[in-house]
Amino acid sequence: MADTNESPPGGAPPSGGGGAALPENGWRKDYWKKNLRLMVALLVVWFVVSFGAGILFVEQLNEIVVGGFPLGFWFAQQGSIYTFILLILIYALRMDKLDDQYGVSERNDDGSRS
Repeated sequence: MADTNESPPGGAPPSGGGGAALPENGWRKDYWKKNLRLMVALLVVWFVVSFGAGILFVEQLNEIVVGGFPLGFWFAQQGSIYTFILLILIYALRMDKLDDQYGVSERNDDGSRS
């Protein structure tokens, strides 16, 4: 089991810009806080699209017809799926960037993925 106070591969992560350096284990807390903030934001979008557009606002959205189908029905059946795929893509890209920022990415020495 890895020591919880060790630096990530590639050296110590940035201190968060300016200010005093984070304590030795502080970068993990900062990393996790940013990860949680991203997850909460994406879950809010997921909730609004699935519950809001698919259930709460379905009557208002059904007044709009797209391609011969009511928009509320389309969101409940197709739009939410497209939104979920987009959220997964956004999460993967943002976490990739966050991993690179904190020096914990899963890249080889030549910069390629394993």
